[in-house]
Order: sequence, then C-alpha cells, then structure tokens
Amino acid sequence: MAAEAGRFRVRTACLLLLFAAANGLQAQRPPDTVFLEALTWEELRARIAGGATSVIIATAGTEQNGPHMVLGKHRFILEHTTDRIARALGNTLVAPIIDYVPEGSWENPRGHMTKPGTITLPNDRFMVLLEHAARSLRAGGFMDILFIGDSGGNQAGMRDVADRLNELWRATGARAHFIGDYYEKSQDDARRYITGLGIPEDAIGSHAGISDTSQLLFVDAAHVRADRRAPGGGSPDSGVSGDPTQATAAIGEAIIRIKIDNALAQIRSSLARRGGQVP
Repeated sequence: MAAEAGRFRVRTACLLLLFAAANGLQAQRPPDTVFLEALTWEELRARIAGGATSVIIATAGTEQNGPHMVLGKHRFILEHTTDRIARALGNTLVAPIIDYVPEGSWENPRGHMTKPGTITLPNDRFMVLLEHAARSLRAGGFMDILFIGDSGGNQAGMRDVADRLNELWRATGARAHFIGDYYEKSQDDARRYITGLGIPEDAIGSHAGISDTSQLLFVDAAHVRADRRAPGGGSPDSGVSGDPTQATAAIGEAIIRIKIDNALAQIRSSLARRGGQVP
C-alpha cells in the first residue's frame, strides 16, 4: 500500500511538472530585442503591423586592426550603436550586420589586404548585396531603410544604393536613407574631442589608433589585447596608425555617444523631410 501511494505521488509530481512546463511554453513572450534575426517571422510581422516599419542595414567589415584588436572590431561596435539607435528611435529594427565590404584587391593586395583575415567584396558586388537586402526588407513590409556604415570604404556604395532605391521607389511611399553623419561627421567630431583632451593630432591616428581602440575598449574590452598595444603598433608593418596606448574606455564612450547622436539627428531630419513618421 505504501509503495502504491509512493508511485501515485511520483506520477502526480510528473504530471504537475509537465503541466507547468506546458504553461511556461504558452506564456513565453518574444525577446526584448531590436535585432531582426533574433525574432521569428510571425513575431516580426506583428512588430511591423504595430508600426515598426523602419530598419537599419548596418555595414561593418572584417579587416586587420593591428596586433591588439580583433578582426571584427566594426561588427562589435555596430552591435552596440545600432541597438542604441534603434531603441532611441522606437519602431525600428536592425537587419543582420553586413561583415563583407570593400577592403581593396586580392589580386594586388595593399593595406588591409596584406594581412590574413581581411575579407574584401568588390564595390559593385557590395552595392548589389545592399540593394537586394533592402528590396527584400521592403517586400517584407519595411518602409524606411536606414543605411549606416562603420567604415570609410563603405560610404560611397551605401550612398549610391540609397539614391538608386529612391528612384525605384519614387511612387511607392518607401524610402532609403543614407546616414553618413554616423561615420563622416563623427570622424571630425571625434578628432576635435580627442585633441580637446590635450592629445596631439599625430597620436590620434587614422586606423586602429586612439579612437578605434577606445571605442572597442568601451564596447567590449575582451576584444582588445592590452599587452599588444604599442605606439604605431610597434612596427612599420603593424597596420596601426596612431598611439593606441593612449586609448581609454572613457574616450570610447564619448565617441560612441557622438556617433549615436549624429545618426539620430540625421535620421530624424531625413524622415521629417520625406514626411515620414519621426520617432
């Protein structure tokens, strides 16, 4: 009798656990995310129907960043900045970040292409990729496509694709927006900020120096090899311009804020000019 009672209690406990698990699955809610690939298509459809009709296409790059920073620097920065931009705008999502961008030629390698791990995409193919991504998102219900790039070589292609799409979509109500201030204006603003700290221009550098390293230190310091930082990268062939030893997370936080603010200002202005919904 006692054994039978024990078996009954075990069966009852198992049924209760199954019931609780089933209820838990039914109650599961979509994640708090702005990244499109983290949603199911039904969850995305509901977001779009609820007014989330703007989407960011962000272009990063896979390139050498000196001995002290990982190849995916631009991606990690964009994961942070696009999340902040989309949440600040509201009703905005982020498409999968594009890591393959123009970096030069593999046939006659120079610059970044002389270092292993750098991946290049010819500009014409890059533009085709952007156009097809944008047209796919438009077909899915997005009305405002926001192009944001974290690297200089990405800018012209994004600008030209946005112009082409706006010609194609002239009578549809959809619109492409090239948000160049995120990179171009922010480059100048960041240099002014850094020199205002008393750091000389030649120490700032143009690649993998103070600005780049500071941003990655702020976003995720695990991607910076602190013991490999050296002025000029430590050698003429390091791939570094500037002095990354003077980089700090505090400088990075300020520059990231500059990039986000410049992007938000331009996006809101661009949406207002076309008569769109301005978050």
